[in-house]
Amino acid sequence: MSVAGAVDGLGTRARIAAATVVVAALAAVGIALAGHADVLVAVIALLFQKSTLAAALRLSVPIAFAALGGIFAEKSGVINIGLEGLLIVSAFGGVYVTSITGSVWLGLLGGVIASSLLALLFAIVCIEFRADQIIAGLAIWLIALGLAPFASTVVFGSTNASAGATFPAIDRLLANSGVPVVSTTVVAGLEALAGIPFLGALFEASPMVYLMFVAVAASWWTLNRTSFGRWVRASGENPRALDTAGVDVSRVRYAAVVLSGVLAGVGGAALSLSLGQFVGNGPTMVNGKGFIAIVTYLLGNYNPIGAMLSTLLFAGLDALQLSLQGQNVLAIPRPLVRTIPYVSVIVVLALFGRTRLPEAAGEHYESGEE
Repeated sequence: MSVAGAVDGLGTRARIAAATVVVAALAAVGIALAGHADVLVAVIALLFQKSTLAAALRLSVPIAFAALGGIFAEKSGVINIGLEGLLIVSAFGGVYVTSITGSVWLGLLGGVIASSLLALLFAIVCIEFRADQIIAGLAIWLIALGLAPFASTVVFGSTNASAGATFPAIDRLLANSGVPVVSTTVVAGLEALAGIPFLGALFEASPMVYLMFVAVAASWWTLNRTSFGRWVRASGENPRALDTAGVDVSRVRYAAVVLSGVLAGVGGAALSLSLGQFVGNGPTMVNGKGFIAIVTYLLGNYNPIGAMLSTLLFAGLDALQLSLQGQNVLAIPRPLVRTIPYVSVIVVLALFGRTRLPEAAGEHYESGEE
């Protein structure tokens, strides 16, 4: 049974039981903090720090782009659980190209190309050769998990590699634009807005954060207001009807899966180039973000805006737990603190998830089938 099916299969009693557990847990936390008002105040203060919002925005980028890619693929009828692998290869590809060219923008392009090629391979295996999409997606992840660190070792002599450059903050990018009005007036306005408590982080973020918001809006518009979006949705809901209308279902699915590679490629390259390095140890620097992206678009019910809000929820909690560890506010083990965003997302998915899978998701289709 799929994750969405499992969520929808929860009965009323199960949801009430889960809600009871959550309320009990919150009550226990409240009682524990009742005698430690200073701790509660410190946690709230960390939550509304500008640095917490800045971290949440930065952490949202790879997850949001991967989620958008997953939406297009799955809406077309192809379940792409290989998003984790696409993030990994694009993270390495971005660092590799940047280290050669010295340009993070060419590095971004390199990451997108690497991810798109892997997505194309996945599409050929699933659409042309009718492979099981779940197994093929896991294979893509495992290939990337081994290939990227190996390539890094061959090229850089280590599983960790430095790009030698990072994305500049938006104000620095505009200051170097060469356009007088932009480099002076606009930059001065951004610097003034950046001084606003908490929300000021929105005005001094990486260009990739703004690109993320643009991509969310563009994805929603594409899916709901264009012919291609209608074809994608029809391909996942009723491919026979789309075929009858004279539209090649395979082409639509190929385009959607490759587009998922492009979007995931932007996210993976943004992840590594925001830090200026690729970390290939263990699960790599991606560290499950592709799988979290799947949860976010399921929680958002395949709506790009809903997926974005789910991503911000997870990234905000992740940023909070990082701040809690750094400040050592809570007197509990750090491994337990690190579970806060994951447990919270699972609870929210269980309580409020009402995901409906596209009717033909995971099903193969060939033109002329009855």
